[in-house]
Amino acid sequence: MNMTNDKLRGVFEDLGLEAVASVLSSGNIVFRSSRADAPALEQRIEDALALELGISSRTLLRSYSDLRALVDSDPFPGVRHHSTTYLTATFIKDPSARELAVAGRLDPGTTVVRYDPVARAIVANTDNSQPDRARGFMLWLEQSYGRGITTRSWPTFERIVKKLETVDPA
Repeated sequence: MNMTNDKLRGVFEDLGLEAVASVLSSGNIVFRSSRADAPALEQRIEDALALELGISSRTLLRSYSDLRALVDSDPFPGVRHHSTTYLTATFIKDPSARELAVAGRLDPGTTVVRYDPVARAIVANTDNSQPDRARGFMLWLEQSYGRGITTRSWPTFERIVKKLETVDPA
């Protein structure tokens, strides 16, 4: 099946979510909802994606205010994302898994800057000048936290937050 943003947005719209929009072709969907029970909404979305599109995927929801606070905290002061400096935010589904996050040098190429408990995200800086540095970090994340994670480059994350501003202005 060829997945399109239109099909993906359609699932969210069918669930009655408002102001549904996609961000790039990254599989990120932003929307507005009055539902306060995020775990229940995550499950409804996962079930609908499986039923309507055959996608078996974990859904991780975060509020605009939580993501905006992470951007505003400027976790990478003076450092820019580029081909050799890979800045990421990894979002964790299971809040109890946060204890594994350790700030500091993970290996010679990756530094975990910190764990943000509000956004439930690990922000990291990987020296991508050597082959497979980012891949090694991604494998470590999956081994440590399981499959209930999603990692976005910092520029993609900033685009998501910017798109959310049009959907859920504070």
